[in-house]
Amino acid sequence: MALSHMILVSDLDGTLLPPDKIAREQDLEAIRRFEAAGGRFAIATGRTIQAAIRYQEQLRLTTPMIVYNGAAIYDSEQKKVLYSESLPHDALAITREIMQAHPHVGVEVLRAENAYVVRNNEWERKHIALCGVEPAYCTLEEIPPDGWLKVLFAMSPEDVPAFIEAVQARGDQCVDYMQSAPIFYEMLPKNVTKGSALHAYRRLSGMEQVCFVAVGDFDNDVEMLRQADISAAPANAVDAAKAAAQRVLTRTCEKGAVAELIDILLAEYQT
Repeated sequence: MALSHMILVSDLDGTLLPPDKIAREQDLEAIRRFEAAGGRFAIATGRTIQAAIRYQEQLRLTTPMIVYNGAAIYDSEQKKVLYSESLPHDALAITREIMQAHPHVGVEVLRAENAYVVRNNEWERKHIALCGVEPAYCTLEEIPPDGWLKVLFAMSPEDVPAFIEAVQARGDQCVDYMQSAPIFYEMLPKNVTKGSALHAYRRLSGMEQVCFVAVGDFDNDVEMLRQADISAAPANAVDAAKAAAQRVLTRTCEKGAVAELIDILLAEYQT
């Protein structure tokens, strides 16, 4: 397999980005070496287009990125959404009911053009500050009813298990739910994951013969790791991600896990 036919798709938080959210220089340098050798590097994240684009620009990437945990693929060169899956209109009523049952939970609705905060709390405020994007603050009814890509629920880590149990007990059949971080639980379109987005990626023009390499650390990366041709998880990954990956790296996200993977790819596939 030539590197010119390879795209390395990396999760951001916990994989390329350590807890301080500053990519390590050894990873940045490795990405430059990978692309100089003919490979392509792409981001796969739960973040919005607006929150992910700064990393796309920092890394000087041109390969389309997976955003909203797989609900969309965005081409920053064309400034165009290449693929998307939206929540059904029932998501509004479901979100309202969850908000009424759990008044302590922060709630954010994400569409392609913006993020809408409909209930703030400590954890949602931290999330907004971390993303560096100014959302719209409004009620559910003020959000356009179509094009919802996901709904994010934010709370303390201690509250997450009980919240997940309560939401799963609802038995909602028209949407899916996923934990994307210790403080986040998300509503997504049915059967949408980073893995389904990677499958859609393969069907984009010019991607038919690409070898996809994926690296990720958390539950929301598992399906992407399974869908990839080659997969790896950093040493800090949760057990589910490690079990789904073909290779568990020796380094954590703080110590250059992405650089370690790139070194392996260059050693095995560079001609």
